[in-house]
Amino acid sequence: MSTHRFDQVDVFTAVPLKGNPLAVVHGAGGLDEATMAAFARWTNLSETTFLLPPTDAAADYRVCIFTPGGELPFAGHPTLGTCWSWLAAGGQPRADGVVVQQCGVGLVRVRRDAAQASRLAFAAPPTRRSGPLEPDVLARVVRALQLPDGAVRDHQWVDNGPGWGAVLLDSAERVLALKPDWPALGEMKLGVVGPHAAGGRDDDPAFELRAFIGGGMYEDPVTGSLNASVAQWLMRTGVAGPAYVAAQGAALGRAGRVHLRREGDDVWVGGDVVRCVRGEVSL
Repeated sequence: MSTHRFDQVDVFTAVPLKGNPLAVVHGAGGLDEATMAAFARWTNLSETTFLLPPTDAAADYRVCIFTPGGELPFAGHPTLGTCWSWLAAGGQPRADGVVVQQCGVGLVRVRRDAAQASRLAFAAPPTRRSGPLEPDVLARVVRALQLPDGAVRDHQWVDNGPGWGAVLLDSAERVLALKPDWPALGEMKLGVVGPHAAGGRDDDPAFELRAFIGGGMYEDPVTGSLNASVAQWLMRTGVAGPAYVAAQGAALGRAGRVHLRREGDDVWVGGDVVRCVRGEVSL
């Protein structure tokens, strides 16, 4: 058994208990996969991460990202929360101003947000799967969300690792009112997005998002990977401008805010991070 520094942080919020919690275990190079998976099941958070030495010379650290059900190649709020925790523990990036994270999808860049220096942002990785949802999949989504005709304005596979599909609805109010039929959703990981009628000014949210994990039958509070690929989709199709704020978590009593910005070919996904727990864990 070994002792490790441990943080539990709240991501996509500057107010504790209003974002998405993340557990971070430091110095995890000596832990095997079974131990990591067991601890992730024990924390029972949506994700638990483990900091390890990089195996790629271009990376500053390597991270393994686990849900209670297994390992993920990439996830957004673990990327920001792990980077924040690594920096808070004294981590020093090789390149000035940019941290390079190694994870299952490869190398992911993290930096201070261009609009707010106290906020971190990661460069959205490319999608692994895109294109419209197949007719049978869309029909299942409409049935599971109990949507009327015309409520879905557009739909797309937006998978950058976790397996996301997404639908664009006609309003944020309809998104917030959803009560999914979980068995009808099946195993699908579904993002739902809708515009706020008066959003988009300053830090007011332009869009409302919800993330439904069909296989686990739960809703994720604030989801960086989904916001990343949804922003790539909405900006590419002209539904969203080059910078906007997305709200997520209101249906769960949270108040997550995700800051999206396109710079050249990159979409940067920004959010605040606050520590809630600091200590040690024996594994």
